This record gives sequence, C-alpha cells and structure tokens, in this order.
Amino acid sequence: MDDFQNILMNGISFGRGGDHKDPNEGKVKTKAKKKQYVTGAHGSGSARQKAKYREQRANRRKRG
Repeated sequence: MDDFQNILMNGISFGRGGDHKDPNEGKVKTKAKKKQYVTGAHGSGSARQKAKYREQRANRRKRG
C-alpha cells in the first residue's frame, strides 16, 4: 500500500529512461550502388543481367 500512496502523492514519471538506441539501428545497408554491383563484376547472375540491361538502356539513349 506504500507504493500506491507514493504514486498518489507524486504521480508517475513517463520520461525517456533506459538505454538510448543508436539512430542507425534497424537500417539496411545496401551495396546496390557500389561499382562492382552496378557493373555485375562481383559474380552474381542477377547483377550481371541487370548490368546488361543498364548497358542496353545506355546504348539506346546514345543512339536516340
């Protein structure tokens, strides 16, 4: 009952207690814009295919 009386007299504090988290926590780091991935040089089949499509698109833009 003493805790209840203390809460009635002083109230409850809902501050920012506890440990503070890193603002970058939970973000996904991507390698999608790195040169090897853009050119398809790292060995992934899908990256090679995407690089091929990028090259074709760039060539279309050069001609047109």
